[in-house]
Amino acid sequence: MIRIENFIQLKAFARQDALILSLLWIASFACVVMIPAGALGNLLALTTPFIVAWRLSKFRDQALNGIISFRRAFAYGIYIFFYASLVFALAQFAYFRFLDHGSFAQTLTDSMNLLMPMYEQNGLSKADVTQTISQMAMLTPIQWSFIFMMQNIIVGFIISLPIAAICARRLKKQNNQNF
Repeated sequence: MIRIENFIQLKAFARQDALILSLLWIASFACVVMIPAGALGNLLALTTPFIVAWRLSKFRDQALNGIISFRRAFAYGIYIFFYASLVFALAQFAYFRFLDHGSFAQTLTDSMNLLMPMYEQNGLSKADVTQTISQMAMLTPIQWSFIFMMQNIIVGFIISLPIAAICARRLKKQNNQNF
């Protein structure tokens, strides 16, 4: 049975750690936008599971005396990704609304046009790819933000499973044998 105090504590720590994760994602996104050919943004994004595992371990060791169930660790991971996705979506919306002016969509369009021969080899018609490109270019800032937010939540749900499995710790049973 879950106590409400434990649930409140879990959510409070998850919100704090989600801020760290969202700052990492914002830095990663800024690197991708400013240096599209650079690898720094992608490397920062790839550190996500390690940051979440590190923060989960800190929560387990400092707030829970080194003991956390898989279920609580999984819930913690889900909450971190959910809250970080919300903050990141707000930052992306601000970027797309006030700073981008269509350059992100243009970069994606240029990339898809560059890969057009590969799409055609895989059975997609040029008309289908062109239609997809035009639909992507018409997305509003809120739609771009929502797409990324949903992607982050889904990926976060999946990544939280192995992180929770690795970071979960049970109370060790003592062997009471009389000698």
